Amino acid sequence: MELTGSQLIGYRTSASSGVTFQAVNPATGEFLPTNFHEATAAEIHEAMELAAAAYPLYRKTTPEQRAVFLETIAAEVEALGDTLLEITQAETGHPRPRCEGERGRATGQARGFAQYLREGSWVDARIDLPQPDRQPLPKPDVRSLHVGVGPVVVFGASNFPLAISVFGADTVSALAAGCPVVVKAHPGHPGTCEMVARVLLAAAKKCGLPEGVFSLIQGKTNDTGLALVRHPKTTAAAFTGSLKGGRALFDAASARPVPIPFYAEMGSVNPVFLLPGALRERAEGIASGFVQSLTLGVGQFCTNPGLVFGLDSGELSGFVDSVKSKAAAVPPATMLHAGIHQAYVSGVDSIQGMDGLALVTKAEGADPAKNQAAAHVFTTDAAGLRSNPALYEEVFGPVSTIVNCRTPEEMEEFAAKLEGSLTATLHGTEEDLEAYRGLVELLETKVGRLIFNGYPTGIEVCHAMHHGGPYPAATHSHFTSIGSRCILRFVRPLCYQGWPQSALPPELQNANPLGIMRLVDGVATREPVLS
Repeated sequence: MELTGSQLIGYRTSASSGVTFQAVNPATGEFLPTNFHEATAAEIHEAMELAAAAYPLYRKTTPEQRAVFLETIAAEVEALGDTLLEITQAETGHPRPRCEGERGRATGQARGFAQYLREGSWVDARIDLPQPDRQPLPKPDVRSLHVGVGPVVVFGASNFPLAISVFGADTVSALAAGCPVVVKAHPGHPGTCEMVARVLLAAAKKCGLPEGVFSLIQGKTNDTGLALVRHPKTTAAAFTGSLKGGRALFDAASARPVPIPFYAEMGSVNPVFLLPGALRERAEGIASGFVQSLTLGVGQFCTNPGLVFGLDSGELSGFVDSVKSKAAAVPPATMLHAGIHQAYVSGVDSIQGMDGLALVTKAEGADPAKNQAAAHVFTTDAAGLRSNPALYEEVFGPVSTIVNCRTPEEMEEFAAKLEGSLTATLHGTEEDLEAYRGLVELLETKVGRLIFNGYPTGIEVCHAMHHGGPYPAATHSHFTSIGSRCILRFVRPLCYQGWPQSALPPELQNANPLGIMRLVDGVATREPVLS
């Protein structure tokens, strides 16, 4: 497939701007050959207007039609084969197995949403039957379900070029909900974005869907993203990235004449708490898993464990010694792009300049010319953490600090000072959980996912998963960006009162022609309503 660097606006291409940029191979510094055009204001307007025009038609498609659409896209992405993997590797520095795994996650979650559409419970259909003889006033017939909100803007994430990008969870869940999508391609991997977008559009044509159900906008400047969020036809937006970038877009979404929901997943320090029982039983094993989690994907995961807390003891010292040798043995690797690498270097330099911290270990041999990052692990005590509150902030990369606490009360003190985070991890025994109940209850108020005897990286894409958390981890702690519930970001409840059967959506008709689970007078059932 030949890349053009154009905007993909519905079923046509456009390259109006003379301003272009190129992707860079982060491992070599080489500019990749395609020139990508910065989107103009007119092109952004056209894409959003086309999405708005497609919405009334697309929202009327059946769940089965949308399920087939998602399955068709997944097949088209797989059919790209090595071509897609090669461009993704070149643009991101990811090794091939990572690219293959991420492609599998993307296609797998699309097929999972197809099944979820057919199952039907996502519409949350509710029926309250009338009681015309009720006194003092009759009860009307009231029914409700979820419907897609309208055109959605999705921002591709830098660290997941396939699974959280053009065909990632944001796009898939919005399309499943019946919402047209306009994706803002990430400038770090614009070729990957274009390649996937082209097969997505081919799938849309094959399925007979209206033009405008999907568009791709390229752009390297902040103005492009802001214009998409501010466009009056945008009804919601989703973003995965930095706190600074997410907050700027969130503020723009809130400042519109008609504000819209902006779902951002942003910074997170993902604390780990090592409780005494676990350290006595398996400090070596915990250290191995921690280093693997810390260095997975060169530490470029939003769930990377950035702070570790444990009680001063011989077992904690043994854990630190194990981490020292294991982290030093992990070879440095190339980060996604020069900007992320520079931020990592600045973050490490900042920590090294703090009083009261000591470097436990770092891997040797990182080549800055290849944007390589080496694992860095620091240690400090309670006084060091109190005097360096910046340690509560995320450094994106394989960097973590182990905090040596004197008492359980100090652990609770530091847990209370944590900002909102995506995850918190506890390693312990059941007895530890009982003894540290206060700590657990504090963490329940701070995070979206509590992990016991595991590690935060490696998110399971499933119905129960919640990938979000209190601010600044996310702008809306109620919602997840991974798992089937992420569809709830792009729907709203619509209630019908007193409507005839013939005019109701199939999901709310007495006969229940789709056979979905519904709440009828407060009871969950698939049975039809007897008229």
